[in-house]
Amino acid sequence: MTAVSEAATSSALRTREATVRRFAFTDMAFRTATRLSAILVLVLLGGVAISLVAGSWEALSKFGFSFLTTESWNPVTENFGALAPIYGTIVTSAIAILIAVPIGIGIAVFLTELCPRPLRRPIGIAVELLAGIPSIIYGIWGLFVFAPFLQTTVQPFIIYIFHGIPGLSSLFAGPPYGIGLLTSSLILAIMVLPFITSITKDVFDTVPAVLKESAYGIGCTTWEVTRRVTIPYTRVGIMGGVMLGLGRALGETMAVTFVIGNAHRISASLFAPGTTISATIANEFTEADGDLYTSSLVSLGLILFIITFIILALARYMLLRIDSRTGA
Repeated sequence: MTAVSEAATSSALRTREATVRRFAFTDMAFRTATRLSAILVLVLLGGVAISLVAGSWEALSKFGFSFLTTESWNPVTENFGALAPIYGTIVTSAIAILIAVPIGIGIAVFLTELCPRPLRRPIGIAVELLAGIPSIIYGIWGLFVFAPFLQTTVQPFIIYIFHGIPGLSSLFAGPPYGIGLLTSSLILAIMVLPFITSITKDVFDTVPAVLKESAYGIGCTTWEVTRRVTIPYTRVGIMGGVMLGLGRALGETMAVTFVIGNAHRISASLFAPGTTISATIANEFTEADGDLYTSSLVSLGLILFIITFIILALARYMLLRIDSRTGA
């Protein structure tokens, strides 16, 4: 019996050791795979940055810092400046976010707090379906439907309302083209709205019910619960949705190309045609017949890359400041 018992014990120990070794190998393989995945992301990011710097070196070495401060864009004389595309990119994206964020948060509050339960799913699906529409469809709709509507109704009315008012009269001056910076901003706002709404609604659903019920129990209104409980609890998720929408707005190409007017000039009026970095690249890259021309377009891509990186870094810094003030 002793020999049999010792054999059984030895077999059990060997089985346990084999199992432990198998688990250790699986764990090591998992850690290695995740580490390599993280390293791959950094390698891809670095490769993109190096490629952009190498491709734009000729233009940057010739024009220097003036490339960022020059409005002129003349392929014939090979005189290129990025100021107009940078201006158009920042202005259209900023206006789109200013419009989409409050509307998106409002829709998310309605769906989570106020909407009748039978309507929540249909409205939520309808909002999310907007994200699946191809950007070229938004562009075609904007050019043939939305822009003519703005040209014949909204823009003349705004020009009439703000005529003679200092500041606002120049901001909404000029003939009503229909296309322009404001039109592209509105199209971008429609495009980023489902992203902001969907993410905001999802993070609102993560708020513990006991927090909201406690607030309602002491007499808070829906507005007070949203302002004092829901939004502070989910501020990081909301910021993530806003940054996702801003990234989409900064890099959007086809829809903006259809309705912005593609004019390399800076105007104080939001009704005037303009251009963005992505629209310029899409319009002219296939026609770039010289090394300097191509390098200038790649330089625009590098600038857009840097702008996106800076905005994301600032957003992260803002979140850290908020967390440090609240003690989170």
